[in-house]
Amino acid sequence: MPQIGWSELLVIAVIAILVIGPKDLPVIAKKVGGWIRTIKGYAGQFQNSLENIEDIETVEIEKPERKKTTSKNQKKTKLDS
Repeated sequence: MPQIGWSELLVIAVIAILVIGPKDLPVIAKKVGGWIRTIKGYAGQFQNSLENIEDIETVEIEKPERKKTTSKNQKKTKLDS
């Protein structure tokens, strides 16, 4: 991921002030901030859904193993009786 230093941020700010203008800059910054917040929200939801899929797959994989062990335990108890 690229790293942006203070000098690059200063250049971007100066260009933004020249192109957009000092009056409209706060409005544009607020809109961009809202877009970034929305994108982060979507990314968080996507990550949570991927984690849920992993949990579901883990549970489905573990279920057959548990059935096998319970049937073995039942057979042992019947033989022990």
